Amino acid sequence: MSWPVTEDALQALGNEVVTSGTGAIAGFHLAYGELTLTAPANRIVEALTQLRDQFGFHQLIDLCGVDYPERAQRFDVVYHLLSMTKNRRIRIKVQTDEDTPVPTVTGVYPCADWFEREAFDMYGIFFEGHPDLRRILTDYGFHGHPLRKDFPMTGYVELRYDDELKRVVYEPVKSVEYRNWDFLSPWEGAEYVLPGDEKAEAK
Repeated sequence: MSWPVTEDALQALGNEVVTSGTGAIAGFHLAYGELTLTAPANRIVEALTQLRDQFGFHQLIDLCGVDYPERAQRFDVVYHLLSMTKNRRIRIKVQTDEDTPVPTVTGVYPCADWFEREAFDMYGIFFEGHPDLRRILTDYGFHGHPLRKDFPMTGYVELRYDDELKRVVYEPVKSVEYRNWDFLSPWEGAEYVLPGDEKAEAK
């Protein structure tokens, strides 16, 4: 039997999850018809184990990072869970900073392995106890973490193939000379004759 999706039902589920544990899940809130739980980062393994074993959330469908650079604990790590037996989704969040690792949850959900590697690669979030925490989307020589909000649009380095060295080389990004683009469409009337229109002008 699936859980109903009404706001009262979500409120009841949130209360049940928070009160049935040992403080591993600290609180919850409702927004846009979704139930979001919060937990201390150092107890996320305990919290997820409780959600899996007591409430039937047997599948981790996503793990992602969110960057709030104005906060002291600038990162949220968000875990999205699915109960296929109850037809219900739930999310749980923890907060951390650039230096404090979050315990890996690969022991609870083995599929978290690559999700945690992606969060490390894109945001620089460390996961303590991860069996193979290395970059997964960017190159091993990549500098920085592309989804941080303070990451420059051009990046820090660029790469090219050096024909003399016969290998790819990394170099600091050179300044880009921006062109003065004409964004007028032909239908708005450019101030010059467009290629092909000179015939019409001759008529």
